[in-house]
This record gives sequence, structure tokens and C-alpha cells, in this order.
Amino acid sequence: MTFILGLTGSIGMGKSTTSSLFRERGVPVHDADASVHALYRGPAVGPIGEAFPGVVRDGVVDRQALSAAVLGNPEALRRLETIIHPLVREAEAAFLRRCRETGAGLAVLDVPLLLETQGESRCDAVLVVSAPAEIQRQRVLARPGMTEEKFAAILARQMPDAQKRQRAHFIVDTARSVLAARRQVGSILSVLAGRPGHSEKNEAKTDA
Repeated sequence: MTFILGLTGSIGMGKSTTSSLFRERGVPVHDADASVHALYRGPAVGPIGEAFPGVVRDGVVDRQALSAAVLGNPEALRRLETIIHPLVREAEAAFLRRCRETGAGLAVLDVPLLLETQGESRCDAVLVVSAPAEIQRQRVLARPGMTEEKFAAILARQMPDAQKRQRAHFIVDTARSVLAARRQVGSILSVLAGRPGHSEKNEAKTDA
């Protein structure tokens, strides 16, 4: 059975880099953010356009316009989530089916809000990617278009890093270097080698 490792962490902690390190080792990874971006160019365009007039341009969802429409508006954000979350879960379920069919011993679910949405119930173990708050802040505010207000709004939606670390089975600290993170990933793979998964029953609920 495929062992399902949930990978999560707050914004700016290094999730994408850590996911890439698993891919380097041949581990299949489902990136929830990438899935959302694909949906913005496909199945989600119609429903989002109806729910948020003016955010669809040239047949795709304009992410900046959509962000502006939901920023600081909990009701609008919930409306968006009711559209996106079921579609992402469908893509995730299809990914896990392919992993089982190909005999993958380990699969990674890269989900930014894994713990906030109780997504750990779909996983056999949870890996939290972490870094000190000041490094996180520097990374995030260096992103194009990022502002203090937007950063604060994103953090408000996310579980504090300290709480995530408490709920983790594994932690990858990205504060030092990619080489150091690569070594940590290697150690995790060594621990999980040959360990059977038991979360297919949880994933099956997604298909119901």
C-alpha cells in the first residue's frame, strides 16, 4: 500500500523547495497550489466567473483580481473555497489512485492548509516545513506584489508555525541551505522506506 505523507507549512517556509527534493528522489508529489492554478485555467473558470464577476480575463481566472476580491472578506473566501476545494480533492484522489496503480511505496501531498482543514486524516504522517519567523517574513515580503496587509491576511488564515510543529511527525528546517534540507529529506525517506500505508480508507471517502 502507498504510504501518504502530508507536507505542509506556512507561507514562505520552503514547501516548494522541499517538495522538489522529494521529486528529486523519484517520489510522486501532488501540489495542491499547482492544482488550483490549473483549475483557474480550466474547470473552475465558469463557476468562479459567476461568483466573482470581472475576475475572468481572456478565458482564465486573473489571480490578482481574484485575490483582491476575497482579501479581507471571509464570506467571499468561503464562497471561493466551496468552488475550489472539491475540485482539488478530485484531482488529489486521481493522483493517489495512479500512485497505487503504479505501485508507488510513498506519495506526498503538498497542501498549504493541510492541518487547518483537518487534511491530516487523509495521511499516514505529516511533515511540516519550517523556518524562523524573521526568515519567513523576509522571504514573503520579497515576493512581487506582496504587502504587509496581504501577508497579515494570509497569516491570519494559517495555523501558527509552533502549533504545526507540535502536530508534525517530521520537520524539515529550511533556514540553513538547500543541501541541509536535502539531507533532512533523505533521512525521512530512510525512516519511511518499506513502511506500509493505511490511509486508502480515508482517500476512498473522497470518491464517495
